Amino acid sequence: MQEINKNQIIGINITKVYGNKKKNEAEIVALDNVSFSINKGELVVILGPSGAGKSTLINILGGMENSTSGKYYFFGDDVSEKNEKELADFRKNKIGFIFQFYNLIQSLNAYENVYLAASLLSSSLDSNQILDLVGLKDRKKNFPSQLSGGEQQRVAIARALVKNPDLLLADEPTGALDSKTGSQILDLLYKITKENNKTVIIVTHNKAISVIADRIIMVSDGKIIENITVSNPKKPQDIEW
Repeated sequence: MQEINKNQIIGINITKVYGNKKKNEAEIVALDNVSFSINKGELVVILGPSGAGKSTLINILGGMENSTSGKYYFFGDDVSEKNEKELADFRKNKIGFIFQFYNLIQSLNAYENVYLAASLLSSSLDSNQILDLVGLKDRKKNFPSQLSGGEQQRVAIARALVKNPDLLLADEPTGALDSKTGSQILDLLYKITKENNKTVIIVTHNKAISVIADRIIMVSDGKIIENITVSNPKKPQDIEW
């Protein structure tokens, strides 16, 4: 039995199967007996093509669903044993989500989008300070339609950060951005990791992004084929798009 380190996110023999043969449903094995460990404060890139199992893995890491079998420990907490209500609390209190398409509320300005997330938790950070941190000091009163794609992604990052989560999960955060803006967003995530000791996981099919990672987890056909610790990761400005 692997020792459970309270400074690590650990998956042990995780399998996720969709469908049920007993109900005459085709079974699809999305994750097949995967194991991994991620250290607190690491910037991790989960890399793989479409259909590799990345989305299923991020769903389990973020507490959006449980595995069919196996164990998932989040800094010592056994997430795999949680029920639906407990998973909802876990997502709310421990995880910050950043998506490719921002998911901002169009009728709220930048500050209001962030403050809405902050208002759900007593442990949240100051919305103004977080917007300053992501470089939107002068754009707080602008609505999403008045912001560029990069600025909207910064609001989305601020919305995730203001919860003061233990883990930031970024699903293709540069997928809708040009290379220059994408590099700026990655630089922001890089600084968040290094300066605030946050664990950040970026899920992507873009191999170029992986050069900034402290750890690269490569996924293919529902299996982890490599889990590499990088001794000298590059900085976002060194990415060759």
